[in-house]
Amino acid sequence: MVAIAVHDHVRDKMISNIEQVRARGGTVIAIATEGDNEVADKADTTIFIPRCSPLLAPVLTVIPLQLLAYHVAVRIGCDVDQPRNLAKSVTVE
Repeated sequence: MVAIAVHDHVRDKMISNIEQVRARGGTVIAIATEGDNEVADKADTTIFIPRCSPLLAPVLTVIPLQLLAYHVAVRIGCDVDQPRNLAKSVTVE
């Protein structure tokens, strides 16, 4: 499970979800706010982002998620430079 548990209004619910996944033997990769040891203690792996406004948090959390998606795709053998079913358009002026 990949959990986004930054300091916002649903953080406590996400921590509860992390605990449930761990209780069932699942692996948790968490993205948390820098210095949030509560989330770090409950997750197997934690990626920290700097403290920021809740409005800016999605912009900062998407960066490690994109890197995770890239590395998983490479590991399972997908050609990340030639994705399938992607509509491409070129504008020439």
